[in-house]
Order: sequence, then C-alpha cells, then structure tokens
Amino acid sequence: MGIVETMFGNIRVQKRLNRFMLRGKIKVNIQWLLYCTMHNMAKIASYGFK
Repeated sequence: MGIVETMFGNIRVQKRLNRFMLRGKIKVNIQWLLYCTMHNMAKIASYGFK
C-alpha cells in the first residue's frame, strides 16, 4: 500500500471528488483547478494569514 499525498487524499475523501462530472480536457482542467483553489482556501481559513 502506498502513501497518498495529503492534498490528493483530502480532495478525494473530504471534498468527495472521486470522478469528474464534466467531459472534455478543458472542462476537467477547470473543475480540477476549482477543487485545488477550494483546498487552498480551506487551508488559509484554518491556519489564517500570517
């Protein structure tokens, strides 16, 4: 069993991104960027601005 990077594990389990809901490379890329932005905003909210 391998160790999953925490960002990918968090996005998959906590944000429930098991599959992409859209089709096409551009739409999937946009959806992935939105999930990454949401992950980064949650990190900023939990740790705060320093």
